[in-house]
Amino acid sequence: MPNTPPSPQLFFDTINAYQRTAALKSAIELDLFSAIARGHNSSAALATACKIAERGARILADYLTILGFLTKAGEKYNLTADSATFLDRESPAYIGGAVEFLSSPHLRERFEDLSDAVRAGGVRGNENALNPEHEVWVRFARGMAGMAAMPAELLAQRVLAAAPAAPLRVLDVAAGHGLYGIAVARQDPNATVVASDWSNVLTVAQDHAQAAGVQDRFEALPGSAFDVDWGDDFDVVLLTNFLHHFSPAENETLLRKVRAALKPGGRAFALEFIPNEDRITPPPSASFALIMLATTPAGDAYTFPEYQQMFRAAGFTQTDCSNLEPTMQQVIVATK
Repeated sequence: MPNTPPSPQLFFDTINAYQRTAALKSAIELDLFSAIARGHNSSAALATACKIAERGARILADYLTILGFLTKAGEKYNLTADSATFLDRESPAYIGGAVEFLSSPHLRERFEDLSDAVRAGGVRGNENALNPEHEVWVRFARGMAGMAAMPAELLAQRVLAAAPAAPLRVLDVAAGHGLYGIAVARQDPNATVVASDWSNVLTVAQDHAQAAGVQDRFEALPGSAFDVDWGDDFDVVLLTNFLHHFSPAENETLLRKVRAALKPGGRAFALEFIPNEDRITPPPSASFALIMLATTPAGDAYTFPEYQQMFRAAGFTQTDCSNLEPTMQQVIVATK
């Protein structure tokens, strides 16, 4: 088999990747995907529908076709199945709102300073997104709700399948947009949810609870997850996309507090990006470690054996892990 000659293509693709981000962000801001879904599928029609120059419409749509977000036949553009599902604003699975968080100035700036984070092994001081009531988490709560809708429903099904017959009492730690607890309350009309997070973030969760019609079974509990008094009468504690922000020692401290909040036999459900022990597969979970390096003092994408050790040290008797298909994430279920 002949050797493949060296190529600089990976270098150019990677160093220019910011252009892909900019093109996608622009298309979402201009509502180009929704316009194509409504039948405005030529550059002239897109120019009129999106109130942009025809040359701009053509070049942007061609570039999105090259990337794989659109298809093109002659002069006509169409959405791919993925784009129709996730990027048409009229789709119930629309996730374009995630741009508000994923391309926020805070995150972009952290990657501009990545070399400093690599040298230090994490970020320090005012660069730390874990500072109390950081505005980035309001962006997260507003922007990421669309992306959380499907995994929230799937996780709620797992929670209720393992739940006791009695009315369920759920603690949603670092609730953010609140959709994970809200999904449990929607699927179980007898469940009550206590959402814990910073007060500025909880206003977004309360709005979502009201929109879902579960506000009478949804309580906001403001404060730090490490300090606020949760009580000790919960059947389920939800820890969604939270543990990866902290060191193993910090997580063990938090998980002892979680265990104390559970009734005997209660369960903690953690949703996480969990790589294999080689730390390079699967790529979506393994690459999440870089985000933690750039944005937290000591967070990481932990392997399941590492999470097992944290839960065991906190006193949990059994810890299991499974994929939350078709999402990219895994669910850890730990029993008191």
